[in-house]
Amino acid sequence: MAEQDHIDRFLEQLRDDMPELDLSVEGVVDRIHGLNRRFRRQLDETLAEFGLTSGEWKVLGALHRGGGRSPGRLAEIFELSSGAMTNRLDRLEEQKLIKRLPDPDDRRGVRVELTPAGRRRYKETVHAQAGKEALVAKTLGVREQDQLNALLRKLMVAFEREESKS
Repeated sequence: MAEQDHIDRFLEQLRDDMPELDLSVEGVVDRIHGLNRRFRRQLDETLAEFGLTSGEWKVLGALHRGGGRSPGRLAEIFELSSGAMTNRLDRLEEQKLIKRLPDPDDRRGVRVELTPAGRRRYKETVHAQAGKEALVAKTLGVREQDQLNALLRKLMVAFEREESKS
């Protein structure tokens, strides 16, 4: 039998208390939640090392992938109020990671762009986090990673399909 984790011990307790539950499904969901918490904690630690919050890092990522954007568009993307987005942008501008420029297409508008320092900081955080995530590669072989990706994709597609119905 494979080595047991804390989820196995939890499921053993549930088996007697709630025999009607599908413990296989509970195991999958609980493990996904547990791994998600650990990956998020790891990412938060990485970002703290670089002086960023998760929200600030997401803004840098959006600008890295999509080029300049208006503050309003960024607020829409992250479902934030304009005030919350302004605060986030102010903190990034103080660190010289972004700059606000006049929008060439709208005299009243502003565009937010990454500075070279912002682009570097974003790439550094991604690489630092990828190094920590290498635990997955060390633990799972290439074939296992492909299998896990296929199974997780199947679950994600099913959730996306259900969400699009509502």
